[in-house]
Amino acid sequence: MGRIYCLCIVLVLACSRLPAAAAQQAVGAPDVCYGCGGDSIYRLTNLIDYLEANPDVDDAYKGPIITWARAKILRLRAVLGPRPEVSPVPCCYSRRPLYIR
Repeated sequence: MGRIYCLCIVLVLACSRLPAAAAQQAVGAPDVCYGCGGDSIYRLTNLIDYLEANPDVDDAYKGPIITWARAKILRLRAVLGPRPEVSPVPCCYSRRPLYIR
């Protein structure tokens, strides 16, 4: 009986740590794929442009789709944040100045 009791306590403690670990993973800095997010934003923008330019599609049909796509773009931009700047030179002033006579 004592073994079953100890086993149950260990099982409860192990299971109680799983949600905490999952929450900590969600709170940490996410691994952001800027290429994937940029591609998604590009596709959603093209969808919006296509629906707005197509007169054959009814406004009642394309209105909610356009609203959803714009909201999704805003969420993606908020998740991605500013794109990290990658340049081969540290600054634009790294070359020697030109003197004109």
